[in-house]
Amino acid sequence: MRAVLGRAVPPVVIGLIVLSLWETLVRVKQVAVYILPGPLLIVTTLVKDWGTLYPSLLVTLAITGAALLVATVAGVLIAILFTQSRWVERSLFPYAVILQVTPIVAIAPLIIIWVKNIPVALLICAWIVAFFPIVSNTTLGLNSADHNLLNLFQLYGASRRQVFWHLRLPSAMPYFLGGLRISGGLALIGAVVAEFVAGTGGTQSGLAYRVLESGYTMQIPRMFAALFMITCTGIVIFLALNGLSHLVLRKWHESAVAREG
Repeated sequence: MRAVLGRAVPPVVIGLIVLSLWETLVRVKQVAVYILPGPLLIVTTLVKDWGTLYPSLLVTLAITGAALLVATVAGVLIAILFTQSRWVERSLFPYAVILQVTPIVAIAPLIIIWVKNIPVALLICAWIVAFFPIVSNTTLGLNSADHNLLNLFQLYGASRRQVFWHLRLPSAMPYFLGGLRISGGLALIGAVVAEFVAGTGGTQSGLAYRVLESGYTMQIPRMFAALFMITCTGIVIFLALNGLSHLVLRKWHESAVAREG
């Protein structure tokens, strides 16, 4: 508990100081609400408009979670395929790089046009952004097994499956979890960017649409409240995946053991 408090208290204190300075500056300078609302007004708007913002949060979370799940499953399977065949890795890995370096803002309109179902189109956009870190990190981890241990396994006549389950997979776990932490935030970014491009309203609209809607109608406090919810969602995703990583690695991997101590 002391270690947790030691890590949590400093950023919380700094955040409170920044918010206090922000609120003081807005009040002293009498900044107009439509230019920069204060933190207290943003929180008040968040509570008042919760009935509108919360359903949009669920939509964005659903797209983010589905994209992360698909990216994880597809990324791990493709990484395993790359590990089993160097020829396949050399042939297909460049296309994974192409997906990573292609700006999602540029191709999202095309995906939305080609895919008639808007939720599926948003899912594809978010998946494209979240896919590469998992496949790249997992492939690196599977190929990073200790060569001395690999020779020992082969010396004792271990099968390919035994080498994979008992050596390569444990060696890849820290790399995979690191990629998962990155992909969690990228999936949220991809979902938000896709929602911005789609601009769909109605009951199935996410937080990005609420930001656009609030900007068009000059409801700037609501826009900041939606942005605040997106930011908090990203923080929660990172903390959850970071906790999962620590839970999996804390008994045996040096990074988690050292942090535990």
